[in-house]
Amino acid sequence: MHPETITSMQDRTVVITGANSGIGLETAAALAAAGARIVMGCRNPTTAAAAVEQVRHRSGNGAVETRPLDLADLDQVRSFAASLADLDHVDVLINNAGLMLDLRQETPQGNEATFATNHLGPFLLTSLLTEQLASAPNARIVNVASAAHRLAPQGIGWDDIDRRRSYQGWTVYAQSKLANILHARELARRLADRGVVAHALHPGSIASGFGRDGDLHGFNDRLMWIAQYVLLSPEQGARTSVHVASSPDALRTSGGYWARGRRARASAAARSDAAAAELWQRSEEMVAASA
Repeated sequence: MHPETITSMQDRTVVITGANSGIGLETAAALAAAGARIVMGCRNPTTAAAAVEQVRHRSGNGAVETRPLDLADLDQVRSFAASLADLDHVDVLINNAGLMLDLRQETPQGNEATFATNHLGPFLLTSLLTEQLASAPNARIVNVASAAHRLAPQGIGWDDIDRRRSYQGWTVYAQSKLANILHARELARRLADRGVVAHALHPGSIASGFGRDGDLHGFNDRLMWIAQYVLLSPEQGARTSVHVASSPDALRTSGGYWARGRRARASAAARSDAAAAELWQRSEEMVAASA
């Protein structure tokens, strides 16, 4: 991805989660090369520090930093958001970090870990940064979702949202990616009069190392290992994220779903205003219970 093909991001501040590898790293590098100040929220301080150095070197931009963030832990989300109080505004928030587990795990707050990491943490972070986003001209919220949301055609299982009765890794992941799209849809409605647009996107099927850090086991682990040889590169996969984060085109609408650098049509379940409103209410209740 060449910087000259990206709209200038000079004097713009971008907060991006999960930017230490894969498409998050490539997105950070591309936006830094276009002039943005980059703040990475990353779980692993060692890989995060290496990622910062790589992005600085590749982009020639020294305004790149990392601050600790584990989206599965809502207390850490609050601490990360508080650490950003030195920013008088945030121009772009990219909720990029993702997780898939084939064995159920719980967060420190007792929530199911995939849904918490992929949706609940980003929901809280976005809520905590809303005022800083609204303080920026033409601010954007970008949720990195997935075409995997189509594997949840019946929507989100509200009666067992923490998956205590049954757990299937792909189903839980699909519902969390559906939540990313519904979240963007409801954000667009709620922030319509505040100058903030929100979108969700499918980055493509990416050979990013996703699932290769011990989170997946057995068949799923082997599937991801094989898939890395036939999927898009992280640099190719980052193009839609970069486009939605920087292009004037993405400011013309809000609440959309993007794929291959253009507007796309999400599943029927992802286009439900009622489900988007329900998700917001449930998420607020779950976040409040952890406070």
